[in-house]
Amino acid sequence: MTMTYPAVDELKAQAKRLRQAMAERGSEITHAAALELIARQYGLRDWNTLSALAAKPNDKSSSPIFVGAHIRGRYLNQPFAGRVLALSAVPGSEFYRITIHFDEPVDVVTFESFSAFRQRIHAQIDENGISPRKTSNGLPHLVLDI
Repeated sequence: MTMTYPAVDELKAQAKRLRQAMAERGSEITHAAALELIARQYGLRDWNTLSALAAKPNDKSSSPIFVGAHIRGRYLNQPFAGRVLALSAVPGSEFYRITIHFDEPVDVVTFESFSAFRQRIHAQIDENGISPRKTSNGLPHLVLDI
């Protein structure tokens, strides 16, 4: 699988949101700097590389998984919905690193006496959105609905 990226318009919108968030925190950056940071989020060296790889309009092969995408799936066999905060290729492998912020915290403990909630996770996935790591009962840690 080759890494797919959102359209240039979506990438520019991500940069605009990043600039707004940085300004709200008292750290103003230029639009060009925001574009460079967005490229880094995708594991690329610069904006020119990212914009050259970005999905073209009406490209049916583009992935539904990209930074900013709202996704669903199962984490430690618990259903979730959330937003992709970061996504990058793992150098030298067929896997991708993904960071997801769940809309609602997910209880990852199945034992009835206590709970442990997670709202942000970091994981690896393959081209099908499935984690290579598995729980003790053989289920993948993370499975995305693609």
